[in-house]
Amino acid sequence: MLGWHDKRLLKDILPAKEAKAIEKALGYTTAEELLGHHVRKYSHHGSGVGIGDAQEGDLVTVVGEVAVAKQSFTQSGKLLYKVTVLTETERIGISFFGAKHIPRLLPEGTRALFTGKVRYYRNEPQLSHPEFIVIPRPGTGAKITATGGMKSLAAYGDVEDVARRLVDREYIPIYAGTATMTTWRIMAAVQRVLETMPVIPEPLIAVPNGLPSFDEAIRGIHDPGDHDPSTFITRLKYNEALSLATVMAIRRADTKNRKAPPMPRALQGHQHMLIDALNFQLTDGQKQVIREISSDIEQRTPMSRLLQGEVGSGKTIVSLIAMLQAIDSGRQCAMLAPTEVLATQHARSLSTTLNNAGLDVRVVLLTGSMSTAAKREALLEIVAGNADIVVGTHAIIQDTVEFFDLGLVVVDEQHRFGVEQRDRLRTKGREGLTPHLLVMTATPIPRTIAMTVFGDLSVSTLRELPGGRRPIQTSVIPDYKPGWVKRGWERIGEEVLAGRQAYVVCPRIEGEGGVLEMHAYLATEIFPGLNVAMLHGRMDADLKDQVMAEFAAGEIDVLVATTVIEVGIDVANATVMLIREAERFGVSQIHQLRGRVGRGSHDSLCLLHTTFDEHSPQGQRLTAIAATTDGFQLSELDLQVRQEGDVLGTRQSGSDTKLRHLSFITDQKIIERALIDAAELVATDRRRALELVSEIAMVNQEYLEKS
Repeated sequence: MLGWHDKRLLKDILPAKEAKAIEKALGYTTAEELLGHHVRKYSHHGSGVGIGDAQEGDLVTVVGEVAVAKQSFTQSGKLLYKVTVLTETERIGISFFGAKHIPRLLPEGTRALFTGKVRYYRNEPQLSHPEFIVIPRPGTGAKITATGGMKSLAAYGDVEDVARRLVDREYIPIYAGTATMTTWRIMAAVQRVLETMPVIPEPLIAVPNGLPSFDEAIRGIHDPGDHDPSTFITRLKYNEALSLATVMAIRRADTKNRKAPPMPRALQGHQHMLIDALNFQLTDGQKQVIREISSDIEQRTPMSRLLQGEVGSGKTIVSLIAMLQAIDSGRQCAMLAPTEVLATQHARSLSTTLNNAGLDVRVVLLTGSMSTAAKREALLEIVAGNADIVVGTHAIIQDTVEFFDLGLVVVDEQHRFGVEQRDRLRTKGREGLTPHLLVMTATPIPRTIAMTVFGDLSVSTLRELPGGRRPIQTSVIPDYKPGWVKRGWERIGEEVLAGRQAYVVCPRIEGEGGVLEMHAYLATEIFPGLNVAMLHGRMDADLKDQVMAEFAAGEIDVLVATTVIEVGIDVANATVMLIREAERFGVSQIHQLRGRVGRGSHDSLCLLHTTFDEHSPQGQRLTAIAATTDGFQLSELDLQVRQEGDVLGTRQSGSDTKLRHLSFITDQKIIERALIDAAELVATDRRRALELVSEIAMVNQEYLEKS
């Protein structure tokens, strides 16, 4: 955590039984892991902690006051004691069966902390026989009463004394617990760890202005005293933001210290000839991005640029124009694609565009599934310099691939690759030179993420679609409205009768609603007179290529597929897509899939089938997706749905760098401050900056200092 670690073993700090229980329930073995455990909410004296958006069966902890208490008997004669607890925002019903001492412990007016599994009855939250602690009013000196799992606190001393230390304070932290590890049991363990922890030296040169020290923050988030916990949380948010910002500041500085092959624009070269030969007009946005890239790759400092744009905004032609500038300078280019399907399509599409323009530019494909002889031939063309553009998958990153003179690297769908993967390709330049880098994504990136996770890259954006592209109408089809489902199939049939084609996307290959079942159903029951084909990842590569070629040629009317069509299939005649069980797909994934239609001049339609009610969170999310085709608005929605999670993450860095406190949605000012501070830190004390983030795999010193 930004230069600080507490590797003390819990078994050396806590009672042995408690250390084992924590390891079994939470997986923690060190003090640092326990101190990083999530505080879900705080109960401030006079306020309650409620159930919120907990689902049926979730273990919850609530704090509130008993407003109503009623005692009765069941038909079998068992005592039933029902109370209604009021929090700040909720009424929660709680039932106790056969416990004669409960009425005495929980009369009306009692304030208590309850833990139990939630269930809903007539949409009202209920708890049945939860464990609880009675919390006396401050200053009354009343006795604390605890039940159930609270007896485990005896391991830390007298139960009442321990419980009083936990609940007799201004702010009570409520932790995310489990059935066997309740919030107060975690509280007791955390308190013991804090009591035995020495003062933490400030990991930064000085305490950031206006924020508490790191030691105060680590302690304060668990035991705020009479301070608002938000000030301690803000410091930990800042630390997380500074970690990300420092990573990127180091990478920016590292790039500036490298040398790249300058590739000036030729007045009458291949680039100029292609632009003149295009049978369409480049958009103003494309022209601007081409100018930005062209200026970058003329320099001796390596370009590191991210090109983001909607599906169909024309990123590929922009990248080809950039590659031709490199070729005009006598350099080679490499285009890295995430799948063999996409690599093959790129190679075919680039070759077609170049041939149509009358340009003698050699495009070579290199993938893992190619025969040994074909690979050998491709490798010889690459090392001899005969290959101008090399298009491939991870295969082109391998050590066996040597370029004659690599000047520009283009990475398509960059989110599918780790930072180290794309940078390995940049080590293949000639005589120690670093090739220029252009990474592309059709998944628009929220500004706060662009500033941090991609902070080492300059950003270019394509917002407008080329002329002739039609907007895509999107509608939600609930499964519980069979008339709507029937109408969805009819719309597909109407499009096919009009000479167009359709996609049906399924969330799985086998089982109910899978590709195999849906293909058989559509081919025999719904569209028996049409050519219905299927495509999925387990099919032989040659068969997949054949199906896609037939679909592109218009020989297939309806293609039933998994998300293998998410990238790499460009069929202008496909005008309708139905996504089955759309709630199972992410926001950006649905947007990517939807971008497979609307690629021609015809009106297009995307139908989002769902098994959820329109008022459910899943239904509301799909309604929001249907309301806009603006990928930048959807990227913000996607961020809200997913939250922050794994930011640098295993996909990006090979390390676990989950954000615990920082929010890309609400903490923009903290992020902006961290970016400024990180740049200054790297400029003034690079060694200290490296030490602070040394455990993030993508910036360990050995990796960063390879150059």
